[in-house]
Amino acid sequence: MTRTALRICPLCEATCGLTLTLEDDTVTSARGDRDDVFSAGFICPKGATFGALDADPDRLSRPLVRRDGRLVETGWAEAFAAVAAGLGAVTAAHGPDAVGVVLGNPNVHTVAGGLYPAQIVGALRSRNIFSASTLDQMPKHVACGYLFGDPNAIPVPDLDRTDHLLIIGANPLVSNGSLATAADFPGKLKALRRRGGRITVIDPKRTRTAEAADRHVSLRPGTDAALLFAVVQVLFAEGLTDLGALASHVTGVEEVRALAAAFTPEAVEGVCEVPAAEIRALARELAAAPSAAVYGRLGSTAVEFGTLCSWLVDVLNVLTGNLDRPGGAMFPLSPTARAPRPAAPGKGFTVGRWHSRVSGHPEVKSELPSAALAEEIDTPGEGRVRAVIALAANPVLSAPDGHRLDRALAGLDFMVSVDPYLNETSRHAHVVLPPPRPTQSAHYDFAFSTLAVRNTVRYSRPVVELADGRPGEPEIYARLVQILSGAAPDADPAAVDEQAIARLLARATADPLSPLHGGDPAELAARLGGRTGYERRLDLMLRLGPYGLTLDKVLAQPHGIDLGPLAPRVPEVLRTPSGRIELAPAPIAADVPRLLRTLTERAAGPVLIGRRHLRSNNSWMHNLPALSGGTNLCTLQVHPEDAARFGLVDGATALVKGDGGEIEAPVEVTDAVRPGVVSLPHGWGHDRSGTRLATAGLHPGVNVNQLLDGSRLDPLSGTAVLNGFPVQVSALPEVPGGN
Repeated sequence: MTRTALRICPLCEATCGLTLTLEDDTVTSARGDRDDVFSAGFICPKGATFGALDADPDRLSRPLVRRDGRLVETGWAEAFAAVAAGLGAVTAAHGPDAVGVVLGNPNVHTVAGGLYPAQIVGALRSRNIFSASTLDQMPKHVACGYLFGDPNAIPVPDLDRTDHLLIIGANPLVSNGSLATAADFPGKLKALRRRGGRITVIDPKRTRTAEAADRHVSLRPGTDAALLFAVVQVLFAEGLTDLGALASHVTGVEEVRALAAAFTPEAVEGVCEVPAAEIRALARELAAAPSAAVYGRLGSTAVEFGTLCSWLVDVLNVLTGNLDRPGGAMFPLSPTARAPRPAAPGKGFTVGRWHSRVSGHPEVKSELPSAALAEEIDTPGEGRVRAVIALAANPVLSAPDGHRLDRALAGLDFMVSVDPYLNETSRHAHVVLPPPRPTQSAHYDFAFSTLAVRNTVRYSRPVVELADGRPGEPEIYARLVQILSGAAPDADPAAVDEQAIARLLARATADPLSPLHGGDPAELAARLGGRTGYERRLDLMLRLGPYGLTLDKVLAQPHGIDLGPLAPRVPEVLRTPSGRIELAPAPIAADVPRLLRTLTERAAGPVLIGRRHLRSNNSWMHNLPALSGGTNLCTLQVHPEDAARFGLVDGATALVKGDGGEIEAPVEVTDAVRPGVVSLPHGWGHDRSGTRLATAGLHPGVNVNQLLDGSRLDPLSGTAVLNGFPVQVSALPEVPGGN
């Protein structure tokens, strides 16, 4: 039987609406939903392959357990019993800190990943928590935590109304946007140009986005913070600052002026390799625009000064009066966020409540750096991590020094992995718990609704029923919560959702500012709708949210509900001790001298940057034939001048060496990268034995993070430096006696 169904795409941050055509339970086509209130029919190549991903024959359908050194299929009851026995033995002997939890990027793309990991961590009570955040966006969290008092209060560009967009280290025409959830980012940029707006891109590579911009500033990688500081200096020196309506809500302006004084355009032009005149032009254009938004992403976060750069992005938005106003950088209001309350001072943001055992890295947002995972496992001594719970994570490819992490994971006492594939990380597990196909899972964007460039609400129920006895991803996660809470592995997982509902209702009914204040928790719980525990939780969160929604109201609008454009939220969004935007936080100011030293210290030789592919998403989109090949290749891009200097030609093999090791990669000679810069994409290296990734294995590529040993971190956030690090590049030596 042929039918159609609506679904939100779970494959990147754009969260586009899809219309699926199914023959029985098989997706035969996926196209954009023209009536979707957020994406209006837009779809990218990843979304078009939704059916192929859903039907990938390499997806695991049954759990695996390790017996006699081999992973073999088993039943679900046996798998959960093995998890309980394995984790129980480690925690009984060594305590909860002997178990590390690793959270991967796909968690923010699923309902289960949005609801249950916090409960898993809470039940375990381990301080050894690692996530993809310290390989990606943690500097933005830290900067916003200090500025606004809330690390999750991240302003996004108001793309539909801005007159000037300054993009730093981002390529949204390929990535579809990140930390700025915007379906059809290309269309929004075209609309900006049509209404007379201007786009400036700061990037060492001539990306697709840079090619479409009015101005492309090609700087030396890793020098973004120095460049932005020079723009700040010009704004002050030329009297171009104007905080507008924010003036009474900001402290620290004069402190920022003093910090910026040494970063004149002439002082930074040598290290940034950008003329002083062009830096001044950037500042003047930004200040003169009727409205403007400064937006930075991975090229500005996963770098040596990622937190300083992320901070400076919003310093510029503040100083030009473009923070929290239409056309500037604004704070989304998620439908499941706590309803707004009167502005008041908060506790602010702190780090370092505990430190990692081996290198003493400070905790940030209750996490330790992913780059420290291997050493926490393989360094002997009290407190060593002896077991790992990996939730949709593949750190062997995504974290620095995958070879060391490979060896470390192989030596664990126990490991459980929740993953649909037997990949480079899950192959080390003692138990693998595969979630069902995407068509068999619900979808609500808990994370991305907090980053969306327009406020909407959408929810997709599963479009294919689960087979009898097959647990959904929420049940898999809930059973892990039960096991870690001391319950039997066959305990009713529904209790996890009911306990979460009871806790949330207890807080809400006791809170004088809550719409449910004074209510009876049991009566309120009985009113909740939804077919499942996770739907009941979503219903409660919507009821407690800022729009007074219910799950039934959302379900009645299958294409979503448009909640309107972004609106000003200062001062109620602020949770700093002063109740104002604290523009010059002490930890940020203390790191400025380190940046200042770089103006006279420049490393010789080439530096390496990553790059994005339209048909790829980190390490988890390489097993689909429709997305492999073509331009989606793992090549080392080299400028023609550098190729001649290194003795390389297009198609040859280069030897690349870094702090952590060396790799061999095919060469792509192109002037899209600037001289002194080479580029490799992230997430490749599918050549390890013991995986079940047939298509990815045909085009394995090389793992760029093997060039890193984990020692290069942004000290304020613990984020690995994945961009702008020095390498050595040469032609691969000929093998004696070879042809």
